[in-house]
Amino acid sequence: MTFKTCFDPVVDAHTRVLILGSLPGEASLAHQQYYAHKQNKFWHLVGEVIGRNLVDMDYAARLDTLLENRFGLWDVVAQARRAGSLDSQIRDHAANDLIALIEALPNLTTIAFNGGTAAKIGVKALGECGDRYRLLRLPSSSPAHASVPYAEKLAVWRQLRQSI
Repeated sequence: MTFKTCFDPVVDAHTRVLILGSLPGEASLAHQQYYAHKQNKFWHLVGEVIGRNLVDMDYAARLDTLLENRFGLWDVVAQARRAGSLDSQIRDHAANDLIALIEALPNLTTIAFNGGTAAKIGVKALGECGDRYRLLRLPSSSPAHASVPYAEKLAVWRQLRQSI
């Protein structure tokens, strides 16, 4: 199994909604970009939530637009061993210091987890600090979870609008 490391958080002092994934997959690591796999629906879903076409933007513009709309990104896993991209293959993981990050975000109201693995690890890492925020468990945007129709995913992801 290959050792993998997450990216830096994309946040600023205005961040109200923090979306936490698990750990970047192979395509994301190869491109050094969050959610780089062409079949991952993350940019589609968040774009619909904020009313902007993120898919057609270059990566830097996507990140700038997220921040302009008070969204932040990070992962719950700092590093782990994993063969391939599936969360089920994550082994020997070290969690990111989520508490230190959220304490540095004065306007944060909502922490959203992109998928079940992110939620499981993230809620545990937050401990009682999580009680101060609205926690949302989102259906995974990953192509590995294509059995849930896009419209059903979007209906849950749209709940993020209440936080911005």
